Formats: sequence, structure tokens, C-alpha cells
Amino acid sequence: MRTLTKEQAGRFLLLWHGLLGEHRFTGKQGALDYVRQAGCIQFDPVDVCGRNAELTLQSRVKGFTREMLQALLYKDRLLIDYTDKNQAILPVEDWPCFARFREEAKANGLRFEGLAALEAQAKDYILKNGPVDSASLPIEGSIFWHSVIHWSGNWHAESHAARSVLEQLYAAGELVIHHKTGTRKAYDLAARHIPQEILAASDPYPNEMEHIKWRVLRRIGAVGLLWNRASDAWLSIRALTAEKRNAAFAQLQSEGKIIPVRVEGLRDPVYLRAEAEAYLMRALCGEEEKRRCEVIAPLDPMMWDRKLIRAIFGFDYTWEIYTPAAKRKFGYYVLPLIYGETFVGRVEADADTKRGALIVRHVWLEDGIKRTKKLEDAIERCLKRLMKFNQCSVLIRADEQ
Repeated sequence: MRTLTKEQAGRFLLLWHGLLGEHRFTGKQGALDYVRQAGCIQFDPVDVCGRNAELTLQSRVKGFTREMLQALLYKDRLLIDYTDKNQAILPVEDWPCFARFREEAKANGLRFEGLAALEAQAKDYILKNGPVDSASLPIEGSIFWHSVIHWSGNWHAESHAARSVLEQLYAAGELVIHHKTGTRKAYDLAARHIPQEILAASDPYPNEMEHIKWRVLRRIGAVGLLWNRASDAWLSIRALTAEKRNAAFAQLQSEGKIIPVRVEGLRDPVYLRAEAEAYLMRALCGEEEKRRCEVIAPLDPMMWDRKLIRAIFGFDYTWEIYTPAAKRKFGYYVLPLIYGETFVGRVEADADTKRGALIVRHVWLEDGIKRTKKLEDAIERCLKRLMKFNQCSVLIRADEQ
């Protein structure tokens, strides 16, 4: 088993993610290519200086704009909103692989009295009238229901009937998100937007263990390096016990689909996908790569196992959006900042669309990082790209005032 230094492991991760060296991903096709490599990117509705999925792509994809992601989702229909690692965006060709989840969602819906009649009413209305959101679907009142996406045990919750029936049909795969206006979702019939050959395709992983192996392999590819231990990187993989995870790793390794390596100072081996080996060799050759300065999304796939990021890079990151204000060390929406092969700090910025300004409230450098002119210039260029991405024309450095 090959042994890497932490520097080599970190260089591999950054190369695999397209965050070091010349851009691997460019334009709308590059955005699609990255999502396919990662399997999925997480969606979060909070928009301070870009939503999580957008920031994930903005850091990697040369020339990326919000409109590119909207087109891939709602015009080209090559990506789709669905559940994977929590709320996510994934390639539409992966739709058949989630058949077991849709069946679970349908079974969950049968538990709630009166829901089936509302489902039929909603589908008939959408068939005749086109896409609807919860405000325009003519179903009144409330119903006891809870989505399988968030369902735990036998807990029921009284919820808005129109919203509940739309979310139930969406989880069951009968509806897809047609478009979003801000955070408001409009739904339409899946058959109108997913190609028939994809809709009709059988589950390629009907065996539970094969399905788990596929999910584990995707998550390893999403993060780049992962160890076989409990991790937030496995969130939303149903039925993934430690025993099944161990079996998945063993079988994937015996099949040659993952490669184990050791990293100096880490107790457990970490694994990469076999197709990523070329990037490992590039990391090991030690050739100097072009340095880039990028802000990283809080739920970026590379950050899904923050203990691993801390172990390899020495960077301790907590997304403090859910931390009470008095207990925050940094701020509400603070983004990690990479320069070259190092996490050099973190940035708090928000886009003031009324003023057309990106306001940079704070830039914190990590302990031991020297504030050189070269670094400051790189950060300034990075912030100007973030300004342009947010369609702002002014960069206000409140941290320097």
C-alpha cells in the first residue's frame, strides 16, 4: 500500500477537484462534467453571496454563471433536483438508480389517510393546467403527513395540504421541479421532462448490497479521499450500517474500483476511486502547479468529511449558520479560502444587490499564514471574481475600513 505525505494527499484532493493548476472545468459543459464526477452537489437555499451549489461550481468552473446551472436544470434537463446527500442536484441519467427510494416514498404515502385522493386531484390538475406551486394548486386545508425524505419512525406532522401532496409526489418520482422562483418550487409531471428511456429503465442495483456499493463509490469520488469510518460523507445512504460499509469497501477494493493509500499521521487508510489514480500520480510527481485562490462552499463535496480535511490540511472548519450568534467564532456565512495547496483563511462576504456591491466584511488568515502582497493580490482577484459572479459592479472591503 502506497504511503503519502499529508502534502501529497492534499495536492491530490485539490487536483481531483479541479482547484489546483489550470482549470479542468469550463463553461456549462464543465459544470455538468463536475457534477457527474461528484455524483451530486448539495443544494441549500440560503443565498448570501451565492447558494451552496452555485458556489461549489463557481470555484471550479471557469466562467461559471448562475444561469448555466439554471439551464442545465430547467432547460436542458441534464441535471435534476432530487434527494441524494440530503437535498441535491444530480445527473438525470442517475434517476433509475434511486428507484428503491421512490418505492419507499410511495409506501410512506400510503400511511396517511386521504393523501391518495389528493395525489390524484393534484396530478389531474397539473395534467390539464401545467406546472404549479403550493400557492397555485387548488387544494385547501391541512393534512397529517411527513415526507420520507425527513421521516423518522412513526412521527406525523400536520402540514399544508397543497405543499404536502406536491412534496409527496415529488419524493415518489411522479413530479419533478419545473423551476424555482427564489426558494419557491414549481412542480410538473416527471414524464414531461425526463426522457422516457430513463423513466422506463429498471433499477440497475436491485440488490441492496450492490446499491450500497454504488453509493459508497460515488461518495468516495465526491470527496476524493475517504476512510472507512463513520462520517458525514455517508449522510442519506439508507441502511448503511458499519457492517455493510465494511463489506462495501472490501468488495469495491477486491473488484479494483477503489485504491487504498496511507497518509502519514493518519491511523486509518484512505481510499480513492481507481479512475482518479492519474491525479494521484500527478500529485506525487511534485511538479509545480499553477496557484489559484478560490472560495469554497460550506457544503462543498471536498468538505463533506471535515475531520479528514482537518487531518490532512490542518484546517478546522465549522459552518456556523446554525450556531447561536453569541457562540460564533467567525460569522453566519463564512467561506473557506484556498490559495495554491493551502487553506489560507476564510471570508465573510455578502452581495448587496440593491447597491450592486459585494461587501467583504472580514478576511481571516489562518495562524502561520503571512500576509504578503502576492497573497493579498490573489485574494483580491478571487473576491473580484465573486463580485462578478454575484452580478455586482463594486467591491467594498469593509474589513479594511
